[in-house]
Amino acid sequence: MKASADEVQTEVRGQVGFITLNRPSALNALTLQMIRTLTVCLLTWRDNPHVQAVAIRGSNKAGPFGAFCAGGDIRFFHQALLSGDPAPEDFFTEEYTLNHLIHTYPKPYIAFMDGVVMGGGMGISQGASHRLVTRRSKIAMPETTIGLFPDVGGGYFLSRCPGHTGEWLALTGTSLTATEAIALGLADHCLEATQQVAAWDALSQVNPADSQQLAHWIASYSIANNQEDIGARGEIDHYFSLASVAEIISALEADASDWAQHTAHQLRQRSPLMLHVALEQIRRARHQSLADDLRMERDMVRHCFYPRHLARSGGQTETAEGIRALAVDKDNQPQWQPARIEDVRPEMVQPFFDSPWMPHCHPLRTLL
Repeated sequence: MKASADEVQTEVRGQVGFITLNRPSALNALTLQMIRTLTVCLLTWRDNPHVQAVAIRGSNKAGPFGAFCAGGDIRFFHQALLSGDPAPEDFFTEEYTLNHLIHTYPKPYIAFMDGVVMGGGMGISQGASHRLVTRRSKIAMPETTIGLFPDVGGGYFLSRCPGHTGEWLALTGTSLTATEAIALGLADHCLEATQQVAAWDALSQVNPADSQQLAHWIASYSIANNQEDIGARGEIDHYFSLASVAEIISALEADASDWAQHTAHQLRQRSPLMLHVALEQIRRARHQSLADDLRMERDMVRHCFYPRHLARSGGQTETAEGIRALAVDKDNQPQWQPARIEDVRPEMVQPFFDSPWMPHCHPLRTLL
């Protein structure tokens, strides 16, 4: 059950299965082998009566904690897009299956969301029964910056954030603090970063099958959280409830306030095409089950990598260009197609939601 170079470390102590993501040089970005190791481990522990709960954490170069998971391995995606390697097909099918397994896990699943928690890191933590953050947590779904959309169930959990904050997070990729994440329902409890080792070790002495013992353990290490809402909440709900991305950007740019101008600037840097796709995704997912959302996202990511309706090769995709600009050449000057939000047409967007598979052979058809 080990990924290469021990990138996923597992052990059972007491009645708890402990998982440490150990790829600190890449902020624990998920590889296909890591996803497979996590899946086999969770299935094994699910069926093991001696394991009554699971805890997961990340690591940094200095040791445990400090970073949780920065997402999927985007350099791998970029290489695959350029070479035509079909490996991402398995990656996304198996990653989304893992996300569903976590959301439906029958035993407590405790995620220590310390440090960077983005993209795929949200996928392996948002389904947790206990989502623990610290003051150094940085939580985001920034996929529109690399020509993607907030996947790994992002449509499901972002659309269930209060008001229209889900649209705001999906389109802008704004990073949240621990307090903000709790206010939006994306985290449950805040721990002192320095107390995580003690909390992790103490968990092995808890009987997780006893909900009172587990609640007492959490209370012992949780710190008071200032219950404050997101700043500019009224503005978020007003602007991000508008019918289209073009209407949102037009209204923001007509507002001279610092918040509106900053938000408009954020949107102008994102992939115009994927902003439209992400807005449609969130609004569809608001009325879907988790399984249906994941099936929809699996359809969408196929079109991101193979956008036949746009007559583009893998190397010409928004995803390839976004990753190139952010992580490969690092020039932060993506050449989006189209270049402007106003130039995106409906016929460019709607085919992202057409499934390339018949229902009986969809790769995620068995998810319930």
